[in-house]
Amino acid sequence: MNRLQEKYVKEVTPALVEKFQYTSIMQAPKVEKVVINMGIGDAIQNPKALEEAVAELTQIAGQKPVITRAKKSIANFKLREGMSIGCKVTLRGEKMYEFLDKLFNISLPRVRDFRGVSKTAFDGRGNYTLGVKEQIIFPEINFDKVQIVRGMDIVIVTTANTNEEGYALLEGMGMPFQK
Repeated sequence: MNRLQEKYVKEVTPALVEKFQYTSIMQAPKVEKVVINMGIGDAIQNPKALEEAVAELTQIAGQKPVITRAKKSIANFKLREGMSIGCKVTLRGEKMYEFLDKLFNISLPRVRDFRGVSKTAFDGRGNYTLGVKEQIIFPEINFDKVQIVRGMDIVIVTTANTNEEGYALLEGMGMPFQK
């Protein structure tokens, strides 16, 4: 059992049950999955950029990403339907907790001028979306081998019904929110 998972079971769940007066611990919200998405705009001209992004995302997530394709053609961007334009990976279970632990405690504090993540990035149903500007904040990425600094979107999907519940869950798990 991962350290973050243990913390969730032993500390976060009882605190949430008490705070929101749930009748059962099964009502307490939990993290369902984490989706990491990397859009690679220059993959149209440079197909090798996509390969590099896939390799980096594999290192970060510990799981091979799926290549995402364009849904429709956009002439202004020289984009055809079905062209590869990014990659994403969905983490669940053990790998998800491992990734979140690493994100909260190692990667986010490495961001320049980091004062905490925004409290307002919830979607209304307790899910949290976070944009990372550089992939080099992750310890697995070798700084010298990076050709292009890319960003990524990290979506934390929870079973919470409201933003307040989602916030309490993520704060309890150690997400560094702004004071």
